[in-house]
Amino acid sequence: MMAVTLSGGGARAAAFGLGVLRELKATGFTLDGQPTTLLDHTALISGVSGGSILAAHFAAFGDATLTRFEPDFLLVPFESRLIREALWPHRLHKLTSPWYGRSQILAQRFDELFEGRTFADVRQRPGAPDLMITATDLTTGAPFDFTAEQFQLICSDLGATPLSFAVAASSAVPLLLSPVTVRNHADTCPHPAAAASASPGQDFRARMLQRNADAYRNAKDKPFIHLVDGGVTDNLGVRLMLDRLVALGSMSANFTDVKPGTIRRLVLVTVNSERGLSERVDNSDRVPTTMQVMETLIFGAGSRETEVTLALLNDDLQRWRDELLRTRGQPGSPFAADAEIHAISVSLHDVPDDKIRHSLLRVPTAFTIEGRDVIELQGAGAAALRASPSFQKLRESLARLATPH
Repeated sequence: MMAVTLSGGGARAAAFGLGVLRELKATGFTLDGQPTTLLDHTALISGVSGGSILAAHFAAFGDATLTRFEPDFLLVPFESRLIREALWPHRLHKLTSPWYGRSQILAQRFDELFEGRTFADVRQRPGAPDLMITATDLTTGAPFDFTAEQFQLICSDLGATPLSFAVAASSAVPLLLSPVTVRNHADTCPHPAAAASASPGQDFRARMLQRNADAYRNAKDKPFIHLVDGGVTDNLGVRLMLDRLVALGSMSANFTDVKPGTIRRLVLVTVNSERGLSERVDNSDRVPTTMQVMETLIFGAGSRETEVTLALLNDDLQRWRDELLRTRGQPGSPFAADAEIHAISVSLHDVPDDKIRHSLLRVPTAFTIEGRDVIELQGAGAAALRASPSFQKLRESLARLATPH
């Protein structure tokens, strides 16, 4: 059972992530006597901003994404067409409306890419993984994910939501693109029983999760939810998932619907495609320009938040591994006696080739990048995954699954 999270970073992130997905597909092993691949066992794919474009496409089309995504998105002038459409006379007229913004134009372009698919269409596709797209609540600064759990809080239908709408929200870079708005219907339908108020003894992350949920249940005070780029709060797209896992108190509690003893490998692959700062403002005593301030806030502060998320993940993993050692193989446990947890972090900063790495870290965060960079980023994603010591340990572990006991 595997989860893959794809970070923000525009087309750079989408191309780098595509290389990782292709390498996961190329990683074969034998399970219960049958040949399979790692990608075939993806139970959840999560995406933020540029990574959400690839995540939604894979959830909608499966393995076809490995061949279609490059010509359908990465190698087309997506951004220039977006600008042209925004400048069309009837678009300019619409943009004068307070209920129509630039992100609506973006959503329409994405709807063509996803062929009008909705979250319900994804659920109905055989073998499709669960899809999690993360945006940021502009008012609270908290992550807002397009999942059934989140939409239950606001009494809305996730299934009817177009993938294009969710991806546009996740990609709505503040100032450059307009926020995307969701109506909160929590006061118009029977609501599931609310959990008890968070107690002081709870984990801090569990208390924050509960507080955010309580805020959405109060539709009178929060009738509308304005969403912007998910990378503002969590560019990896993994923080909210971790918080929910922690809130249940144990790893086993997250798999109550799984047949006992059937989970043998839990794998989390985080793909980090963020780039470094193109210019360090702390090398000069000049007052930073507006563009320098924006870039430093997005990539400097964002990089620090990524470090915090990865540190939380490492702490959580240690607790879960300790729990696994105590409970695997026990009566009623979802984990088999040989169950293991593997966490694999793939970063653009870990590309083995120095020359390629330095070149790709300068690729801009945009919807369209150079064709040569598209090709090199895919190769770099595959190479970075293969070079990961954690991935190599996973491959050795998977080889043992084929060995008779």
